[in-house]
Amino acid sequence: MGEWFPWIRSPDSEINFNRDRMVSRSRDLARNDGWASGAITRILDNTVGAHLRLSANPDWQFLRAFNKAFDATWADEFRKVVEALWRGYSEDLGRYNDVSRQLTMSQQLRLALRHKLIDGEDLFVAHWMPERIGRGAAQYATSWLLVDPDRLSNPYQMVDTKYLRGGVEIDDHGVPVAYHIREAHQNDWYNAPESMVWLRVEREDPDGWRRVIHDFERDRAGQNRGIGVFTPVLAHAKMLARYYGLELQAAAVATTYGTYVTSPYDPKMVESAMDSDGEELGFYQDLRDTWSKKHPAMLNSVRVPTLAPGEEIKQVSAAHPHDGFEPFAHEMLRSIAAQLGISAEQITQDWSKTNYSSARAALMESWKTLTRRSTEFKIGTATPVYSSWLQEVMERGDLDDVLPRGGMVPDFLEAATAYSRCDWLGVARGWIDPLKEKQAVLLGLEGGISTFKRECAEQSLDYEEVIQQQAIELKMRADAGLPPLKAFSGGADDSSKPDEVPEPK
Repeated sequence: MGEWFPWIRSPDSEINFNRDRMVSRSRDLARNDGWASGAITRILDNTVGAHLRLSANPDWQFLRAFNKAFDATWADEFRKVVEALWRGYSEDLGRYNDVSRQLTMSQQLRLALRHKLIDGEDLFVAHWMPERIGRGAAQYATSWLLVDPDRLSNPYQMVDTKYLRGGVEIDDHGVPVAYHIREAHQNDWYNAPESMVWLRVEREDPDGWRRVIHDFERDRAGQNRGIGVFTPVLAHAKMLARYYGLELQAAAVATTYGTYVTSPYDPKMVESAMDSDGEELGFYQDLRDTWSKKHPAMLNSVRVPTLAPGEEIKQVSAAHPHDGFEPFAHEMLRSIAAQLGISAEQITQDWSKTNYSSARAALMESWKTLTRRSTEFKIGTATPVYSSWLQEVMERGDLDDVLPRGGMVPDFLEAATAYSRCDWLGVARGWIDPLKEKQAVLLGLEGGISTFKRECAEQSLDYEEVIQQQAIELKMRADAGLPPLKAFSGGADDSSKPDEVPEPK
């Protein structure tokens, strides 16, 4: 450790000064390296997936302190109405929830998580656009713009100060109060004038409406900007990418060979012939040509080059330097997978050397990290987005019909956390061995150590929709004269009874 003397600095000093370089390298890796791109895709597909469904769950027990009318029945009615309004807003065909009118809310959230993984943070800016209300299916003025985190920076690239850290303006307590955002990316030559203009956006409006959502994972106290998941293993990933190139070059060289012809003439004789009038060398070449024409050699109708007496063809092939590529690549991928929190098999998609036990153990560990990433993203980004929209909904009076009629009813700002409490249904956990794992689910339900809601949530299902669908299907089976399934009849053994075929109705 004689030459290992790292500096002790604040988190912003360590991150902000070199952040552009770290982000550019991470982006280049995710854009041009198949392993890195595949790893990001695996994380996204196992956290938010293609669709993130809202599951509203207001804290009626907290609200009950204001009014006894807030109970579980009210919470269920509130949930149904809010989820219906959210579906109309977030999945609107006109994409009015997006300032650029390109993405649904789920697509924006997926892209935000991608920014968070690669760039280390995601940045949403809320816009109030009442002119959109009434156009198509648009009902609300709240619209979101997902901003590239590169645009969050100090005006004119000035160095950090006490109250300005990487574009984040803080107060004496370290609370972010405003964000300085370029109007265009710094390297957009076609927006050069706008790229030198910074807009100061306050975190919240005076009425409490959230304007900016800045979400990143904090590794140290006092940190104001984030780093991507690839940062600790950038050197490993780059070495592996270079090794692939070198291996390809070695393989290309190994497939080539050099060919030369040896002649009984030594160099001095050839040199002497070249210095003369060339009659001897020309005579020798004529002999070779005559020999080749009079003595052709054929192999499967293909002519083989024929040499003159005393000549022979020799080849030089390139030998591969070593055969340790596969173990080295596997070890490097393991280190990258360890940092990303997923298994090496999930990156390579190679399960040929995996059995049920090892696969389940690896996926269980990966699921913990994926669940943590998903939960932090929902808490830091998805729920604040929903809460800002819900504030407009409640202040417009769209939920007056489901709020209690009598007694005190707190407005949104008085109980924003209670009203906005929710969960998000993302990607189903899936099964490795469906038979064994579904049997375990049934045992857990029967033993009382699990709930139907929890088991459905792990498979990205709404338990109430499942129950309602089961009721519909049971009624249809009964109407058709079909017996109930064992799962709904208690699994009773009726083998002693004669088989009865119901008459169709």
